[in-house]
Amino acid sequence: MLKCIIVDDEPLAQEVLENYIQRLSGELNLIKKCSNALDAFESLHNERIDLLFLDIQMPVIDGLSFLKSLKNPPSVILTTAYPNHALEGFELDVADYLLKPISFERFLKAVNKVIELRKSAINGEGSTEYMFVKVDSKLVKVNYSDIIYIEGMKDYLKIFVKERPLVVHQTMKKIEDLLPRNKFVRVHKSYIVSIGAVNSIVGNFIEINGKEIPIGANYKEFLLKMVFKMNS
Repeated sequence: MLKCIIVDDEPLAQEVLENYIQRLSGELNLIKKCSNALDAFESLHNERIDLLFLDIQMPVIDGLSFLKSLKNPPSVILTTAYPNHALEGFELDVADYLLKPISFERFLKAVNKVIELRKSAINGEGSTEYMFVKVDSKLVKVNYSDIIYIEGMKDYLKIFVKERPLVVHQTMKKIEDLLPRNKFVRVHKSYIVSIGAVNSIVGNFIEINGKEIPIGANYKEFLLKMVFKMNS
């Protein structure tokens, strides 16, 4: 069961979400309703919270600023009357973005998405076959099967897919968390590779499509375990 809190300064919006949560009492447990971000911040420190229903337009601290301030946020579903924040929300890795007035069907879909994402994280494999990344001003769909390897640069990443490299402003840690662990492996502080794309491993290098990718000393043991596991 997921422990959740509602963060919204509108009593009516809180009431709607609380009613929906009660209808999913087998999956969700409402811990607290908060009318501002400061109240929510205290709740997150006092108890482990799995899911945050977060409004964007709030006094003192808006929802997005609050989310940016959290070091290790729980899963987040944004709830707002304004569609113009959607792109920024997905850049912050929110699970879903609900526009008010929120129907129960749409609410249910968002909650199911969170449940599936959490199951995928536990099992180390994704329920979908793609992810979305921001390239320039667009969210671009990238199929996992098209990714060959990922190279981390100073302030951005290059995702090498079959067609062309995609330049993405993202950290290696965040992109690593998005990828299914049974298909991709970190082999160096600056490289993540698709296991299926590896042609050979020679010494401290991986060969993929004629390119040699270094294997970091701290990553080699895990890489070899992954390879042997796939062969067993």
